[in-house]
Amino acid sequence: MQRFLACDVDVPLLGLFGATKTFGPQKGLDEADLLEVDGLLDAWVDAVCGPTPAQRRVADAPGAGAAGGLGLGLLLLGADRRPGVAVVAEAVGLDVACADADLVVSGEGSYDHTSRSGKVVHGVAQVAGRHARPCVAIAGRVTVGAREMRAMGVESAYAMLDLVGEERSFADPSGALADVAERVARTWSR
Repeated sequence: MQRFLACDVDVPLLGLFGATKTFGPQKGLDEADLLEVDGLLDAWVDAVCGPTPAQRRVADAPGAGAAGGLGLGLLLLGADRRPGVAVVAEAVGLDVACADADLVVSGEGSYDHTSRSGKVVHGVAQVAGRHARPCVAIAGRVTVGAREMRAMGVESAYAMLDLVGEERSFADPSGALADVAERVARTWSR
């Protein structure tokens, strides 16, 4: 039986570009918390992998930092990492759908600097780009500027918090998303 880890991020578990440093601020960790959590994860790696650099190498593998370290656990069990967006794209026929589309729309909770690390919007934008189709993103929050957004293959991004407000986004997420999607459709149907 083939085992693989399909994950939406390619970050390692530890270090400057690891899970804690990359996603901790998104989850509300301050600088002191980042150091503490990274230290706890470092101790966990020692316990499950061993203390030598050769034993710890798997913690540096792309995807080891997925889901706060679940990626490392699955890699240790022998899973091969595959980009989650590629697995889903193949399963749903995204390549064909993008080729037939006039506009490609994707989304995520927070469209930010971490989106380039293997997340869905970036992967969908790459597929759309191969077919010269514009890709737009709808997200809860958008913290990247227009230049960085376009470098990731996204023409425009719409933040629900900015367009319908935090209260409505959380109280009526499906209605709020429908309103933002309607705005996107009006904007791009011209």
